[in-house]
Order: sequence, then structure tokens, then C-alpha cells
Amino acid sequence: MSLRTRLQKDEILVAPGVYDGLTASLAEAAGFEALYLSGAAVAYTRLGRPDIGLTTASEMADTMMLIADRSELPVIIDADTGFGNALNAQRTMRLYERAGASALQVEDQTYPKRCGHLADKSLIPASEMVGKITAMADARATDETLIIARTDAIAVEGFAAAEDRAGAYLEAGADVLFVEAPQNRDQLETIARRFAPRVPLLANMVEGGATPITRAGDLESLGFSIVIFPGGIVRALAKTAQDYYQSLAQHGSNKPFAERMFDFNGLNAVIGTDEILTTGARYDGSKS
Repeated sequence: MSLRTRLQKDEILVAPGVYDGLTASLAEAAGFEALYLSGAAVAYTRLGRPDIGLTTASEMADTMMLIADRSELPVIIDADTGFGNALNAQRTMRLYERAGASALQVEDQTYPKRCGHLADKSLIPASEMVGKITAMADARATDETLIIARTDAIAVEGFAAAEDRAGAYLEAGADVLFVEAPQNRDQLETIARRFAPRVPLLANMVEGGATPITRAGDLESLGFSIVIFPGGIVRALAKTAQDYYQSLAQHGSNKPFAERMFDFNGLNAVIGTDEILTTGARYDGSKS
């Protein structure tokens, strides 16, 4: 089922954050219908750096290709600002589509951008963002590839300006609207009231961020169509990894940590080692 078709259902789509083939496969096994690949998650894991625009389009596309090779679920990919002007945004569209993305999220920050829940962001003019959305729509190979237009205006220009920008981006051809970092429930409700009858809306849940954490079912009742949890998996794994390394350094053994980790056979079972070896044996002549 395409992402566009899935969004025609009333039930909200929950898209957990992933950053590689392993996390994508685990999320798919848990029963999710779509995945979210954020620039932040790639910066955190591949670079060990914050989300301040350090990742490149090619690094994101490489990661997208690895995920597409491991999972058939539709992936929403973070296109940041399109990595430049409208022509750069067109190139990003073509690159990410070829890598396997089902939707590109593009935002109206200046380049390089920073995490939507960090302070001191700055924006491009709304007219320039409109041009990027139009350019990306012209460049996509198929209308099945969605354009998710994000505005970061709440923290920079205020809530009313964010609403105005979102309206302009919808008129420019955005398939989904993403008003980043609402500061309270009233703002979530106002966004949904104004735009949900016209276009699918995306909500972003960031633990410790500017927006109050809201359950998927509650967001659905407000009128949101998608909720993403982009960096939750990295925060969970980073905490576990920190505990693991401290335990190993202290004890000189993994035995005290054994109940919190897979053993060799356990991990092989999760990643399907036996199945893939059996598949390989069909082609190498070892079995008739």
C-alpha cells in the first residue's frame, strides 16, 4: 500500500524513527506501517554529532538505500532544507526517490538548519519556500512521492505567522503539512482545526522538546494523520549503550549485563540469519 493510499484511512499513522537496516527491521517486526528517517538520527549515529545541519544529502540517501534494502515499508525521509535553493531541492527529490523514499519532508529554515526544538533558528522568506515546494513537485518522478512541508515559524515569527506560512505551502502543492514545535495543546488544536479538513497533518513527538508529548490516539482525535517519533530510538539505545560500556569497563565482562542484551544466538534469530543462509544455499549449489 502506498503512503498516499494509507493516509486516506481515518486511523493515524504512527511512524517510528529508524536510522539503519537493523532498526528498520525491528520496527517493521513490531507491526508499524511506515518508518521515519530523520537527519537528526543520522547525525547522532553516523557522526556522533547534534542536529545542526552537518549531515549531507548523500549520507541520507546512502542510509535510505540500506533501509529500503532491508524493509519494504514506506519511509518518510527528512530532506532538511533541500540542501540549498530550489534547484538543490529538486536534486534532493530525485536522489531520495531513487534511494527508495516514499515522502520527503522539507522545511523553511535557512541552510544549514538546526533541530526544530533547538533555539535560535532562522527562516527563509515564505516565497522562497513556496518556490522549493513547487520545484520539488515538478521534479518528482511520481505523484505517489509525497511532499511534506514543514514550517519552523512558531519559534521565530510566532504562531500566527506559522499558520500563514502553512497555508501558503499548502497552496503551493504540499501533500502534508507539518507545523513544527507547537508549544501547548491549544496550538495543536488550532492547527488541526484550521488545516485537518483540507490536508493530512503531521505531528512530531520529541522527548524533552517544545511540544507536549501526546498519545497517538489523542492526536488522531484532534485530526492529525501522522505522528512521528524521530529520535526516540536513538535516545533509548544511547542510554542503553552508555550503561553497557560503563558496565563492561567496571566489570571486565558482559556477564553482569547479560539480561539486558541478546546473546549470539538471540541476535541471529532476530536478524534472520538461518533464513538468509537457507536462501543463499538455494543458489550456491550446495543443496539440490
